[in-house]
Parts: sequence; C-alpha cells; structure tokens
Amino acid sequence: MTVLAITGSTGKIGGRIARQLSEAGIPARLLVRDDSRAPRLRHTKVAVCSYGDREAAVAALAGVEVLFMVSGHESSDRLDEHKTFVGAAAAAGVRHVIYLSFTGASERSGFSLARDHGATEEYIRTSGMTWTFLRDNFYSEIFPSFADSEGIIRGPAGLGRVAPVSQRDVADVAAKILRDPQTHSHSTYDLTGPEALTLTEIATILTRVTGTPHSFVDETITEARASRAHYGAPDWQVDAWISTYTAIHDGELNAVSPDIGRLLGRPATGFAQALAAVQ
Repeated sequence: MTVLAITGSTGKIGGRIARQLSEAGIPARLLVRDDSRAPRLRHTKVAVCSYGDREAAVAALAGVEVLFMVSGHESSDRLDEHKTFVGAAAAAGVRHVIYLSFTGASERSGFSLARDHGATEEYIRTSGMTWTFLRDNFYSEIFPSFADSEGIIRGPAGLGRVAPVSQRDVADVAAKILRDPQTHSHSTYDLTGPEALTLTEIATILTRVTGTPHSFVDETITEARASRAHYGAPDWQVDAWISTYTAIHDGELNAVSPDIGRLLGRPATGFAQALAAVQ
C-alpha cells in the first residue's frame, strides 16, 4: 500500500483529510510541529518536524511516497521554509506532492501571498517529483474574520467579485486525490464555490446567516493603510492584507471553476451553506 503523509492535520483541512482516511482504513503519517496537538486517529502515526528544519523533515518523510502539503504559516520567510521542505521531501524519496496552493498563483499575482504559492509550485515542478496543485480561492469560513468588531468589512475591493470555496470541499477533493494520486499527476485544479460575490453581497449573507449586522466599506489604498495602522503589523503583512482586496477589485478571484463538481460528482458548496455549517 502507498505510504501517505499529511501536513496540517491540526487544522481544518488537513484534519478533515486525516479523519476521512482513518475512517476508510487508509494508513497515513501525520507530520506536525507539536506532537501534543496531533489528532489521535486509527491507522495513523505521528512524526514531528517543521518546514524549516531539513534534517527533521527528511527523517519524518522517510519511506513516504505521496505527500499532502499545506502552505506554511504566513511569515516573511515562508517561501524559504517551503523550499527547504520540498527539498527535504525530494531527498527523502517522496514521489508525488499534492500542494494546497492559491487561485492564480504566479509571480504576476496581485495578491502578494499568491506569489509565494507560485514560486512554491515552480520549485515543486523542478524537484523531480510528480505533483498535483489544488488552487483554492479564499475560504468561505474565514470571511467573518474580515469584519471588525462592528461587523464592517473594509478594503479597496470596489465592485470586484470573489468565488469563496468551502474548506470542507477542498478537504474532500484532497482526500479523493490521495486515494489515487497517479490519476491526477501533473494536474492543476481551481477550487471555488459555485458563485462569485461582491463584498457587499458577502456582508448581506453574513448578516442573514449569523444574525449580526455586517456591511462593506470600500476604501482607497491610503485609507486601507490608515485603518490597519493600529495593528502595528510589518509592511509585508499589511501589503498582504490590502492586496487581498485589490486582487478582488482587479477581477483575479472572480472565476467560478467546475473542478469541484467534476472531482466530487456533486455541486460545490455555496457561501451561505458553508457559513451555516460552522455556526
């Protein structure tokens, strides 16, 4: 049986993947930074490593044939950590990487963090391993966190649209591909919800589903920097926050993809339905 490894099992997507494989009786190795946080599931073993520690990563990946890799935590050196981990996977003999990327990942992406994803994809392509890229849109479930304490979503998005995807759908796609990775070798899938929404429409749905009033306030880039200044965040982080909205404004996130329906044989989960599932 193919030896599988899963990163991110302490999170929403990796955790759901790990549970699905466990329930199906498929063995998997869960790679975590903190053993105490790893889910305890049947048919799984736990190995400890971080993306930036090549030696530990090579040891944790020994014997693994197929790897599911979520992106690392946002940081100024995330891309360097990704490169270290991908290099460790290749050195350990991993044959296939399923990488959780982002819509439009490219050095030309307006969303600054999508450039990291594009560079990571390229590094995987040239690693000698086969690959599958899952390029998801913004997660439906994170939009409540876009709002401030008054329920206001602020940013320079204008009338741009975004096609949010359910975390559950993304996990279900990844779990299916892990069962038969070679069928999806050298394939890129765009994972979106079934509809592209303006942030005003998203605020209206948030109000209806959560029962708490939400609204959207369009900002200029100067206003966006000023409204985020009190966080004291580093420049790269502020740029990432603002580019979330400018990418929406510029139409980079408005495409609705059929890939989830094709892969799962059912419609992608709508924004309101995804929100309701976590209330």
